[in-house]
Amino acid sequence: MYSKIRNKKNGEKRQFDYFKLTLFFTFFVFFSINIWAQDSIPAKEDLTEEAELKFQEFFFKALSDKSIGNYQKAIENLESCNQILTNDVSVFFEFSKNYLLLNNTLLAKEYIERSLAKDPNNLWMLKHFVKIYQKERNYKEAIKIQQQAVAIRPKERDLLARLLVYDKQYKEAIFVMNTLEIENTLSADLKRLRSGLEKIRPTSVENKNPSDLSSLIDQFKTNKSYKILEQILNMSANTDTDLLRFCEEGIALFPAQSFVYLVKAKTLNDQKKYQDALATLKNGIDFVVEEDMEIDFYNEMVKAFKGLRNSKEEEKYKQKVKNLKN
Repeated sequence: MYSKIRNKKNGEKRQFDYFKLTLFFTFFVFFSINIWAQDSIPAKEDLTEEAELKFQEFFFKALSDKSIGNYQKAIENLESCNQILTNDVSVFFEFSKNYLLLNNTLLAKEYIERSLAKDPNNLWMLKHFVKIYQKERNYKEAIKIQQQAVAIRPKERDLLARLLVYDKQYKEAIFVMNTLEIENTLSADLKRLRSGLEKIRPTSVENKNPSDLSSLIDQFKTNKSYKILEQILNMSANTDTDLLRFCEEGIALFPAQSFVYLVKAKTLNDQKKYQDALATLKNGIDFVVEEDMEIDFYNEMVKAFKGLRNSKEEEKYKQKVKNLKN
């Protein structure tokens, strides 16, 4: 009799413990989904209680897997969500994010388009769509999507200005920056960038295909044009011309032109002045707007840290280069 009563009590205790665990898990799932509310939209359609719990369980696992870099596993959990509740906007959005993290921009675009078809004015989805086009370096399409984001939230013009610069639409970029300044929201780095862009003017170089470096140097004495300076720096790479002198003058005249900093840093690295090269690169990287240029900067940092025998920092910047190329 005693053993029966004890077994009954143990059974009731297990049921109570399971009930507590279920409540805790349910609360934890709801709390976690709320944390990601900016990224994902919980399912809105009615499900049975059991199906809803299963959906939440798979969805939470997908978010957890994504957070630790298990993107393929996250996709598998999202597929389980999709079997329970088809055509859910939050699931499509998460599919897109994971495929982008796997560098599969084709599927990333397919799923974000499905998401936006259901919620066309969702700012977070539009911002994600821009990231996909940035990954592909398709700045024209990125600009179109970003303009939709700006229509919803005007503060998104900061990125619009940068995308216009990436696409070499300098006049349009300056116009956006001027608008931001009028609204007193133009950031310091965009001010420096605008200053550099405004100094870019068509050159009056008489010889349209100059092959004579000394002729360019003579022209630069009277016409302090960035275009002429750029040609001098490009043509001086394998000559005995005092590159550092032109770089220093160029930085003074055109402080927002990242290319001048890069040439100076390369020259300093060649001269084994690694600390000076690093200082130059750190001063110039704020003005970098294109990924290719950013890769060049990081490659020079790798050389400088290698010269200084700082293997930890060397590997760090090698990884940055690798991440940008992927």
